[in-house]
Amino acid sequence: MTVLAAYLPTPEGNAAFTAALAEAGRRQERLVVLNTPREGALVSADLADEDTVAALVERATAAGVDVEFRQEAHAGDLADEVVRVAEAVDASVIVIGLRRRSPVGKLIMGSAAQRILLDADRPVLAVKP
Repeated sequence: MTVLAAYLPTPEGNAAFTAALAEAGRRQERLVVLNTPREGALVSADLADEDTVAALVERATAAGVDVEFRQEAHAGDLADEVVRVAEAVDASVIVIGLRRRSPVGKLIMGSAAQRILLDADRPVLAVKP
């Protein structure tokens, strides 16, 4: 089995990585980190740079956790991509970071985290920074 972390280079993404790393160590499972920009975006703030990826891989290695970092671009909705990858890697749990949003912001913008929580057919661990 595998622990899947949905990662963005943000405080919420770092909280998700930290929780996923601990969960993978506790369960003695492999960790897959999904950092996926939207397809067709020439520049994306969602994509972690090489130094960030290297630092995260080093943290996992130091913790004794086998880690795979995925950065393929996705088309469509991010929540759908997270659920699809969770199924593909047979994740035992999905770990996501949550940010604070107002009720009006949730109504207008929607929420990828909410969609993952509702659509995933496996446990989801949601953490805040």
